[in-house]
Order: sequence, then structure tokens, then C-alpha cells
Amino acid sequence: MSKHRLWRPAGYAPYWNEELETMPREKLKALQLKLLKETIALAYNSPYYRATFAAAGISPDSFKRLEDLKNLPFINKSTLRKRQETSPPYGDLTCVPSDDMVYLSASSGSTGVPTASPFTWQDFEEWQDYEARLFWSSGLRPSDVYCHSLQFTMFVGGPDVIGAMKVGAMCLWGGAIPSERLLDILQKWRVTAMWTTPSYAWYLGETAQAQGIDPMTDLAIRKIFVAGEPGGSIPETRQRIEALWGAELYDYYGLSDIFGACAGMCEAKEGLHWAEDHILVEVLDPDSGEEVSEGERGELVITSLKKRARPLIRFRTGDIVSYTTERCGCGRTHLRLHGVHGRVDDMLIISGINVFPSDIEKVVRQNHHLTGEYRLVVSEHKHLAQLTVEVERVEGFNSSAEQLAERVTVDIYRILGFKPQVAVLPPNSLERATHKAKRVVDLRKQ
Repeated sequence: MSKHRLWRPAGYAPYWNEELETMPREKLKALQLKLLKETIALAYNSPYYRATFAAAGISPDSFKRLEDLKNLPFINKSTLRKRQETSPPYGDLTCVPSDDMVYLSASSGSTGVPTASPFTWQDFEEWQDYEARLFWSSGLRPSDVYCHSLQFTMFVGGPDVIGAMKVGAMCLWGGAIPSERLLDILQKWRVTAMWTTPSYAWYLGETAQAQGIDPMTDLAIRKIFVAGEPGGSIPETRQRIEALWGAELYDYYGLSDIFGACAGMCEAKEGLHWAEDHILVEVLDPDSGEEVSEGERGELVITSLKKRARPLIRFRTGDIVSYTTERCGCGRTHLRLHGVHGRVDDMLIISGINVFPSDIEKVVRQNHHLTGEYRLVVSEHKHLAQLTVEVERVEGFNSSAEQLAERVTVDIYRILGFKPQVAVLPPNSLERATHKAKRVVDLRKQ
């Protein structure tokens, strides 16, 4: 084989790396323990980790089992910001000299000061090999024309296009460009697959229709990869977007502090396969820190297993997830997320009930008298939280708005056990998102 030729599985094999992807879980755990020991030893190059391990009475020799990870303290986004400010520019969690770093991404800073995530060349190469593995599992093939419609600024999702190139697909580095220009590109180059956010996939489809373009017949899109919001794993949302485009939708999950997509749907769409040979996953009760059972909701806590520039050990993501370790119908054995239900800081407590925007989204997206757009407005009355769900009726809806509001109220009550106020608005009343949608307006904070 020519050294310049891309490596990929022979023919149209179902796996990018069959041995690794279908590895029995006991063998996978043994691999994780080996990698964890290497990561803990590496972490001793970091002044921060060395000091915190010493305070906890931990050394690399202390790790005999995966369960020993529980003896280490958590870190979170605040930790990363503080260490970066204390030891600029990259912080004192880094474990290699800056000369060994070849790429730097940065978070959006939406919850505070942007945090940097450095990569060595090895980090970057292994990351892109995993992106290729994800794309392959979702059915992307060399015959596809792929448009990467994600930001190409400092965000970690930008370089994931290289993973699609490793698969062998013809790749267009779209980035964030005006919708009209993107639609022109999709038409001109007969693009068959693209990646964006769920909100933007919905918005772009509506924009196409407004311009007289039928996404199902006038465009060649047959696969849509989405990330950045919970919608891709909400069946009602996924089905509405698929119906709009006549395409298959696959949900991905990424984290700026690790690398682009860390988990994603295979063609069976039975959850998001996690990169367990790269990242060790814990799902814990946010309050007690104790592990939750499979299928229950808890906070995602991760430990990187291969990243050298800045390993993360017991990093609290703030994302609320549920998971299963059952073998997928595709034959892969790695842990699967049932999607991200929301964030710890997005959770609303209404009438004593924990409510995430994704819970409301299921109801809104299954009602075809509604456009699918929604907004949650939280206010306070007599010291109690009050929730108003704002929705839009579709064009041509001529029945009673009051009856439609009551229908939505009853559907929410059946799922969540409380009745919010529901306001049915005219079509196009709510602002459309071209990146990540803002679903909650909390008037109590104003």
C-alpha cells in the first residue's frame, strides 16, 4: 500500500476497528486499568495533580483496580479556569512541555472565562482516528460528499472534519456561513452528509422551504450528524428533522475539554457509543457523588485515558445522562449513553419536580399542530416557581388555540406530573437558533 493512501477497513466492513469495538467488557476493563495506571503516572508531571494526590495520600502505585479511582478528588470547569489563571497560559494541569503541544482549542466561555485544551501530536492523531471510527459506525463512506457545518474558530468540533477525511469522504470545510450560502453549497456539490446542531438542522430545513427548496427532493442530504444540544437523542425531535430532510439523523456528544465527539450513534441508533478506550465514564448522583444504576439519570464524570497534554481525572461535566452497558444490536460492546437529558445548571424545580428542557421538548415535538419551536419562561408567584411553556401553532391551524394549549398541558402532565401554563403563539413568533438554542428564560434572575 502506498504510504500516501488513507487507511480504512477493507470494502464496506461494518467496523473501523472490529477487535477494539467488539471487545468483551472484562477485557475492555483490563485495557482501561492499564491505561489509567499510565495516566496517573503521567499526571505526576503536573504540579496540581502531584499536590492533590499527595494530599489524598495517593501515588501511582496505589492503583490496583478501576474502583481505586474513587479515592481521587473531583475537578470541574471552575478548577480548569482557576488553574489557568494561576499558571498562565495553559494552567498547571498540563503534563508535557509547551514545545510538545501542536494544537489548542478553547471553550466558548458561555459559563465563564474560556478554558484552553492543548493537544500533543499523538493526542490529535488518536482523536481523529476516533472521529473516523464514529463516522464509519454511522455509515459515512468514501462515496459520500460531506459538509462540516460547524464553527472553525477555536471550538474543538472544527477539526473533526479530518476524521471524515480519514474515512475517505469528499469533505467541504463549511464552518459557520450564512444559511443561504450553505444551501447553495449543498445543492451545487450534491452534498450527501453534514454535521451541525439539532436546532440549526431544523432552522436550515425551514429556510430551504421558505426559498422554495424541498430538502427531501432538491437536495442530496441523506445523513445528518448533530451535537451540542440534547435534541438528537429525543426520538420526537429526531423524527421531525428526519421527516423534514428525508435523511437519517445521528446524535453525537462532545466535550471541549477532551476532544470533539466522544460518543455517537451507530446505524442501529440504540444510544451513543462511548470512547471507552479513550475515556473512563462514571455516572454519579450530583449531590451524593455515589454511582447510579444503569438506566438512572446522573451526572457524567470522566477521566481521560490517552490524552497526554492535559489529562482530566474525575472531571465533572455538569451533564445529566443515563447509560447502558448491554451489547448493542450492531455488535459493539462499549457503554452507550441514552443521550444527554440536560445540564445540572439547566434543571428547573417546578412544584417539587425536576424538569429539564428536553423533557418538554418531547411533548412539543410530537404534536404536529405545533411548529416544534418552544421556550420555557420561569417566573415566581407567592415565592413559588411558575413555568410558562411558549409554543407556536403551525401555518394553517384554524382550530381553537385554547384547546391546543390544553392538549399540550395534559401531555406534559402525563409525563412529568405537573401542569404548566401553556401559551400558543402565532407561527414564527419565537427566535430561531443558528447555533445552540436558548430554551430557558428565567425572569427570577432579572
